[in-house]
Amino acid sequence: MNVPAGTMRAAVLTGPRSFTIQDVPLPQPGALQVRIRLEGCGVCPSNLTPWHGPEWMNFPTDPGALGHEAWGEVDAVGDGVTDVQVGDRVAALSGKAYAQYDVADAVAVVKLPDSLKDLDLPGEPFGCAMNIFRRSDIKAGQTVAILGIGFLGAILVRLASNAGARVIAISRRQESLDLAKEMGAAETIPMHDHYEIIDQVKQLTGERFCERVIEAVGKQWPLDLAAELTAEGGRLVIAGYHQDGPRQVNMQLWNWRGFDVVNAHERDPQVALQGVKDAVAAIDGGLIDPRMLITHRYPLDRIDEALQATEDRPGNFVKAVIVP
Repeated sequence: MNVPAGTMRAAVLTGPRSFTIQDVPLPQPGALQVRIRLEGCGVCPSNLTPWHGPEWMNFPTDPGALGHEAWGEVDAVGDGVTDVQVGDRVAALSGKAYAQYDVADAVAVVKLPDSLKDLDLPGEPFGCAMNIFRRSDIKAGQTVAILGIGFLGAILVRLASNAGARVIAISRRQESLDLAKEMGAAETIPMHDHYEIIDQVKQLTGERFCERVIEAVGKQWPLDLAAELTAEGGRLVIAGYHQDGPRQVNMQLWNWRGFDVVNAHERDPQVALQGVKDAVAAIDGGLIDPRMLITHRYPLDRIDEALQATEDRPGNFVKAVIVP
């Protein structure tokens, strides 16, 4: 669709579960910034809560807001930018990428090699997975349970198994368990019955449980279950994004087992950027194949449909991207 010169199309969240596509002024890069003609933006599950319209949300949002998994081609640079040029293809850490263009600090983009030119590449979520894996401190010979085999969980299965760990994948959908097998899981367990899962893991580990457990769901029950599966002196890694209120934990169990608890969410921009760099290297090296993980593509004017699919996870759904 053509839009007038000096404007772009952007998604604006105008109310609960309701995006509209508007023509808005084309953003201009300031000093030390770049503008990116977007090829796409990944849909993050963290968008679901604001999309539903909780009390703390303000409508309408800024154009493009919520989109933070951008990639595309630099088409303009601001004053003082020297390391990035017009024409560079990049993954970006930006915040208004549900649009045709977005602006990012020049230090917040990662150049993409020509070898990846045909791939959809939302670098930010891949970078999250790399940083979670680093914080998990997984070693060869360990048994690692991963609860929740969505986009993050599937990547973590691949990284952990590649590191020489024995991975037990636990997830609700059979399609997710099948993907975990493809990514290198040694065993898979349906996430249905709390005590049955504990018994199965207990048997698989000779009653030792798991040196590392990664909770990648963001809900109370998987967090409770993850603690039950963590060995004495092990490490419980919280990778799920817990957005729906406070959590209760079984401190008697946590104290008795003496395991470490790691909140693997990074807020330091430099750490996030390094994760994206590590992810690009892993993808370029063939360790991670985005084509196995990005399963659905939607045009900008179907963004509500993309979010609904992210919530419902139909069929083989793993991750959606929006293409402007």
